[in-house]
Amino acid sequence: MIFDFLLPLKRIKVFALVGESGTGKSFRAKLVAKKYGIEYIIDDGLLIRDNRILAGHSAKKERTFLAAVKVALFDEKARRDEIARKLQSEKIKKILLLGTSEKMVQKIAARLQMPPPSKIIKIEDIASQDEIEKAIRTRRIEGKHVIPVPSIEIKRSYPAIFHDAIRIFKKSKAPTGIGPTPSVHEKSVVRPEYSKRGKVIISEAALSQMVIHCVDEYNQNIRIKKIMVHDMDMGYRLVITIDVPYGIQLGGNIHALQQYVIDNIERYTGILIEEVNIVIDKII
Repeated sequence: MIFDFLLPLKRIKVFALVGESGTGKSFRAKLVAKKYGIEYIIDDGLLIRDNRILAGHSAKKERTFLAAVKVALFDEKARRDEIARKLQSEKIKKILLLGTSEKMVQKIAARLQMPPPSKIIKIEDIASQDEIEKAIRTRRIEGKHVIPVPSIEIKRSYPAIFHDAIRIFKKSKAPTGIGPTPSVHEKSVVRPEYSKRGKVIISEAALSQMVIHCVDEYNQNIRIKKIMVHDMDMGYRLVITIDVPYGIQLGGNIHALQQYVIDNIERYTGILIEEVNIVIDKII
């Protein structure tokens, strides 16, 4: 059910800028926005217009990487509603979503009751391989992130994580056509709370043990034959091969098992499970 205040959001034209973490999406977001005439950007839990943060909570403020992922995906209903109401009050026509994958930006759009992205721009389309690799090295070695708003805005809202400012000078054609006029765009460099503590990684063996426990709790007669764990950019993807007893209703029960595994692992570990695929090898 879509509430009346959310209906105008269905008319928004959604753009997306996609690239792996640390490849320079936030750094180039405003260039993309300017090219397509977009005034609003959603980046890591924040709704940004021009040089102001209008609403949201920065994922960079979270103490763990996993908590930051949930903020960026608007996992909490209260934060989703805050952004949705602000979007509605602004009566916007275009918006740019930043994410690490097409699935992520599609999920953000769906959670904010917006249509799926009509145009997806990949970071490789607007940055050279050398620029991307340099950005990744900066992220991994120094733990620096960019938020596409001026330093004064970040110092006011998130002073504890502010690190530095980047000023970019660009020349644009003067209205009179006489010659180029310089313009200055400022971006803020921050050190997220979670980057100061390092990344928390769960081993494939530990995650597999949790899967075995969940399946056994759900139905002791289901036999696990193989578990494959894929460490994705924002979470984990699981492939579980099983044998099931004859007579079990495959449709409803297997879908319920998928959700049971996702809900329990996310609840007790805080990690994000992007996908659980179940392969039925035999009916026994």
